[in-house]
Amino acid sequence: MRIVGIDFGERRIGVAAGDTSTRMAIPVTTIVVKGDPLDDLELIVREQRAEELVFGLPLSLTGAEGPQAHRIREVATALERRISIPIRFQDERLTTRQADHASPRTKKKGVSRAKASSPGRDAVAASIVLQAYLDRQRPYD
Repeated sequence: MRIVGIDFGERRIGVAAGDTSTRMAIPVTTIVVKGDPLDDLELIVREQRAEELVFGLPLSLTGAEGPQAHRIREVATALERRISIPIRFQDERLTTRQADHASPRTKKKGVSRAKASSPGRDAVAASIVLQAYLDRQRPYD
């Protein structure tokens, strides 16, 4: 089954893809939001032939949902009305930080995190979210 991971932001949407047979997530792209994010998300579903979507859900370190998590749930609910595939959520705490550390640009001496951040970071963050979801689905051997 083809699964797409989403790192949703108001300005950029990171996209990753994976499937249940390989159980590997790979960064795909970052969409710059220019209009209704639902249009962008619906396009992603079609382009990727997704059978399931996994949204990263930003939780506080205590596990509480804040305003951004509520916004993502609202977007997911609205999207669910437009498409007919299951939508899941995965804790995305610290994934952007992990994506920053995975970037070769942050490893260069003297490069600030803000300068090293690129649109590709969002796709990497989406792949981290999706990989965590795929790992969670594995049956214990």
